[in-house]
Amino acid sequence: MAGSPAARPSPWVPLRSRATGALCTGTVAAYAAMYVTQPLLPMLSAEFAIPPATAGLSVSAVVLAIAAGSFLAGPLSDALGRKAVMVGSLALLVLPTLACAAARTFPELVALRAAQGLLIPGVTAVSVAWAGDHFAPGQLRAAVGAVIAASVAGGLLGRVASGLVAAQGGWRAAFLLSAAVTAAGAAGMWLELPRGGPAAAPWRGALRGMLRHLRDRRLLGGFALAFCLFFAFIAVFTYLPYRLAAPPFRLSTDAIASAYLVYVVGILASPLAGRLSARVAPERIMLSGLAISAAGVAVTLSGSLVVLVIGLLVLVVGMFTAQALGPSYVNETAREAKGGASALYLAFYYLGGTLGSWLPGLAWQRWGWAGVAGASLLALGAAALAVSILCRPGRPPRAAQGA
Repeated sequence: MAGSPAARPSPWVPLRSRATGALCTGTVAAYAAMYVTQPLLPMLSAEFAIPPATAGLSVSAVVLAIAAGSFLAGPLSDALGRKAVMVGSLALLVLPTLACAAARTFPELVALRAAQGLLIPGVTAVSVAWAGDHFAPGQLRAAVGAVIAASVAGGLLGRVASGLVAAQGGWRAAFLLSAAVTAAGAAGMWLELPRGGPAAAPWRGALRGMLRHLRDRRLLGGFALAFCLFFAFIAVFTYLPYRLAAPPFRLSTDAIASAYLVYVVGILASPLAGRLSARVAPERIMLSGLAISAAGVAVTLSGSLVVLVIGLLVLVVGMFTAQALGPSYVNETAREAKGGASALYLAFYYLGGTLGSWLPGLAWQRWGWAGVAGASLLALGAAALAVSILCRPGRPPRAAQGA
């Protein structure tokens, strides 16, 4: 009697595994590189004799380049494979990061920061698509929640660790640390991420597949959510220092910087939202997150510092509740070119962030903090409309009548 056939190995990765840890570590490294100069702006102003607004180009150059690079990273991962693009992008990211530490002029630094931004989407725009390929359907939303939590941790690491290192060894040392973290993330992904996934698609086919997503109503709703959500969020946190430095608070620079520690609650909110989605429709969770965010923004109008900080905490919880579901919603909704779908989500996310860091500033100049809060609330309202109208599931076809 012939023996039973060998069991086919499962294509799914356990949620608690070294592969998951490597995916999250690579995500931390990418986001840390993104935000490394944010606490260093005064040092850059002193080093290169430039005003604060000019020093801020070291941040905005990265954001704009990420939005542009996202359009390429997704189709590239569909054509070459997710792991190859993620590992290759992180490995290459080490080079401009090291070069930033040796920059001799500020324009040179900005150009190198833009080069970093072009490579970062190789991880940030592809990690969710990789998760969609390798996690069982019932685990995907929880896995994406873990990736979003890792992005929050990376943003904190980039801001806090680089500031501490720069205080001891100068701003160039912060880039050396970032390069080391990036190299470790690339090595971890190369060693621990399994190969496999969907069959590679031709480059042109992958690009056409990405563009076809722009004709899908439900995906457009996800992209609108991404744009409006980050617009609203970055509006508050970009102009928060002006609010806290002005009367009645008059906080010092160190105290203002500590306000960004409210991001920590995002590390908790993201995975919790991912797990909750196993029992609640993602559209409802996204709408709940938007409502919580709006409540938090409204609370920041208070003249009490304690109440304002509570409002910031509520905003962060709401934002990362919605953001924990947005990428997985797009991945699950896309029928093809999932890497392209994830890339479009990220591109719209950072395009929203680009405008959200500028337009509310005009509102600040005219109406103060009420103008910033109003702009944020308008964006959150637009996101809620997009989710309610565009993201709703289509009606099932009518059952055939008659026997």
